[in-house]
Amino acid sequence: MHPTSLPGPHGCGDLGDQAYRFADFLADAHQHAWQMLPINPADQHGCPYSAFSSFAGDPILISLHKLHEQGLLTRADIASLKNTNPTKVDFPTTRKFREARLRLAFDRFMAKPPRSRAALDRFREKNKDWLDDWTLFCALRKSHRGKSWWNWEPALRQRRKRDLDLARTKLSNEITFNAFVQFQFDKQWAELKRYCGSKGVGLIGDIPIFVAHDSCDVWARPELFCLKSNGLSTVVSGAAPDAFSKTGQIWNHPLYNWRKHKADGYDWWVSRFSHCLTQFDAVRIDHFLGFSRYWEVPANHKTALRGKWRKGPGADLFVALKRKLGNVPIIAEDLGLLTPQAEALRDKFAFPGMRVLQCAFGKDDSYHAPHNYPTRCVVYTGTHDNDTARGWFTKADRKSRNGQLSERQRALLYTAGSPRTIHWDMIRLALSSVADTAIFPVQDILGLGNEAKMNLPGTLKGNWQWRVKPGQLTRTLAKRLGKETKLFGRD
Repeated sequence: MHPTSLPGPHGCGDLGDQAYRFADFLADAHQHAWQMLPINPADQHGCPYSAFSSFAGDPILISLHKLHEQGLLTRADIASLKNTNPTKVDFPTTRKFREARLRLAFDRFMAKPPRSRAALDRFREKNKDWLDDWTLFCALRKSHRGKSWWNWEPALRQRRKRDLDLARTKLSNEITFNAFVQFQFDKQWAELKRYCGSKGVGLIGDIPIFVAHDSCDVWARPELFCLKSNGLSTVVSGAAPDAFSKTGQIWNHPLYNWRKHKADGYDWWVSRFSHCLTQFDAVRIDHFLGFSRYWEVPANHKTALRGKWRKGPGADLFVALKRKLGNVPIIAEDLGLLTPQAEALRDKFAFPGMRVLQCAFGKDDSYHAPHNYPTRCVVYTGTHDNDTARGWFTKADRKSRNGQLSERQRALLYTAGSPRTIHWDMIRLALSSVADTAIFPVQDILGLGNEAKMNLPGTLKGNWQWRVKPGQLTRTLAKRLGKETKLFGRD
């Protein structure tokens, strides 16, 4: 569950009390991991896989109540956001509301004596490798009224030192505000992580293989990407034509200049993983297959039909990570067309792959069927890109065809379950499997239908909005999940 999906009075869930209560729920239910989506600053649609930075935390997650506890906001400041749906996030409204209060808190923080601001100065110095670029990027983007960085004047787009220095002087207050925001995020995140650890709950994060074009990452290090001199992409990411799309898919991320990354010893990747692992105990790599090979599409093409397969960095990158960071706890998202090369790359470093139960009932030899699992894998009832378990079952084919059982019939036989309890039947199936780790979306624990679906791949609007209703995660529910967990020795 993503933190934005938690209850709370300010438009979305955050790092405040409800996050701590969720950690309590997990501990009571004998769970040992909380997995979430990327926590970086999401785009205007709330998509965490299209973030403005791979290092910064999303300001929308900062608890206003915790700022009140610091004396930076008044009770009136933290009054509930009115006229919002408590079960869905309205991202534009919520961001506007929260930013206004972050600015109030900043003004009061800066009015304190200099010695009271020493912790911020230490934070800025410790994180300057990424923070200096991020705070300037945000300030410049605001001064350009939200325009993408390749539409800025050439001197700033191309990062000429003299012009950047002038911008730092001119925008110093805004830059300091952005540093303050990250300082507060870091402080609140560290407190929550410590609390989760004290409850025996580890945090699992998410690193998307690609980054957004309109991001600080690409603006600050353009040489690491396949770009023209004007900042536009020469080639972009995508998916090859297949049975689902005759012309393929265009994802539009800028592709990496892997030769430059290799020449640098993959330092940017090392820094990215190192930073993520200060926040999480383990990390899932989204689209792990792309490190083996990826589909390259010319940026001026309207379809992915004439793209080409290109070789990824392969083992080189992970050797560099291991040399500099040791054994990195990685889950490889290996869903899709798993080639022998990608499988070998995953297994070379003993990364667990993923299995999804919603994909388990199509045929006897399914890769996702529990009787075929290795122990080194992570089983999910579903992911953020799937229907909920109940929603999937409702839509699944009910009728036999050519003497073969339907997907729904196979699911009922395999789980020995019923339509009424299918979500618990699938949770139990995951728990009883030999997979080292079993994880379920909170929607499946609650038994919700597709009204609670988090994301519909290939669409921009209406995603990432779902929220838990206050009081839904009950002690009774925790007790039931804990009982199932203990039954299969996973406590």
